[in-house]
Amino acid sequence: MQAALDIADSGYEVVLVDKEPSIGGRMLQLSETFPTLDCAQCILTPRTVETGQHENIRLMTYSEVSSVEGELGHFKATIRHKATGVNWDVCTGCGLCQEKCPRRVPSRFERGAGRGKAIYTLSPQAVPNKPVIDRDACLWYTKGRCRVCEKVCPVQAIDYEQEPSESQIEIGAIIVATGFDLFGLENLGEYGYGQIPDVVDGLTFERFLSASGPTAGKIKRPSDGREPKELVFIQCAGSRAPETALPYCSKVCCMYTAKHAMLYKHRVHDGHAYIFYIDVRTAGKRYEEFYQRATEDDDVLYIRGKVARVFQEGDKVVVWGADTLSNNTIEIAADMVVLATAMVPREETKRLAQMLGIETDKYGFLLPKEDNMAPVETNRAGIFLAGAATGPKDIPETVAQASGAAAKVLSLFARWTGIPEAMRVLEEPAGTVAHG
Repeated sequence: MQAALDIADSGYEVVLVDKEPSIGGRMLQLSETFPTLDCAQCILTPRTVETGQHENIRLMTYSEVSSVEGELGHFKATIRHKATGVNWDVCTGCGLCQEKCPRRVPSRFERGAGRGKAIYTLSPQAVPNKPVIDRDACLWYTKGRCRVCEKVCPVQAIDYEQEPSESQIEIGAIIVATGFDLFGLENLGEYGYGQIPDVVDGLTFERFLSASGPTAGKIKRPSDGREPKELVFIQCAGSRAPETALPYCSKVCCMYTAKHAMLYKHRVHDGHAYIFYIDVRTAGKRYEEFYQRATEDDDVLYIRGKVARVFQEGDKVVVWGADTLSNNTIEIAADMVVLATAMVPREETKRLAQMLGIETDKYGFLLPKEDNMAPVETNRAGIFLAGAATGPKDIPETVAQASGAAAKVLSLFARWTGIPEAMRVLEEPAGTVAHG
């Protein structure tokens, strides 16, 4: 979004392609941000609204780039638009279809911690605020019955016969900003993830903290809804583990774990928060002070050492670990365990890299042309990088890199005499594809 806004504000047209039904990415799922504890939605919503209403930005959500041909100044991209089951040109976003839909399913946006409907928007602040139908959950698509949303829609926007479609655009440059996913911990049995309901990852815990989340900001155990009084955080879950998982550091986990522990203490005043860590890495402005605040003001207990095993015992989640500073073994009977999970590239990033002819490292992160002096450029002219697609990053670094990529695009356009022809579009006008 930052890259699109910078380019659009300079007078060029941008197509913003996002595979989700609305823009905002992972930040849409966060509660507060470190080190200020500002509300994530308060920061993000004005930006998403500005992006959605900008006269020079065309949103293509619920869509993916299926092919790209050509070269700098004359790329031709084919965009595949997934079937929403709703005519967005008619839909007013009133939400009545979601309210009346009888089909409740685990919500992917809530990381399985809450339930949603078969017709849904990602969040109340979604841009665009138009629903899509999950065909795998909808009773009409799976069993041939229901059609409640069609009956209650006041503008007859429901279109069960809608099929995927394609469009083509000609563009001058491309910015790849595909973001990140979390490392799958199901195969790392020592943490109990996927087997013990009260063991969750950090992004799921964000949804518990969020006022718009499944518990309206109250901390509750997934298993029985009780307020946890003993909470254990485990850092480097899947990171810095070359023997079993990934060898690299995911950079932001120390900070968001400190944030999680602080916010937990703010909500559960008589609760106890324990953090198992290898090293605390606070490389950012006011990050060290934020960590000190967690330990000194909020009484978060840091334990330097690795966790050997997490297992269920009665209604408790038992954590076996070691304190390497005192050389003692530790056992904590916790009510809930939160894992700081490694960041990995999105699954489709590899496909996109192969299609665009740009390089990736052995973990699948996109490689810049040169790490030090060309961090947003690629080995292919006219294609630029931004955000966590190139490696783990926090929000300020992501935004700064996005503006850097936008500046590179604008510097090309400023000295390019063939802009009007290069910006010619087969269906709709656009100058840059920002793919998120």
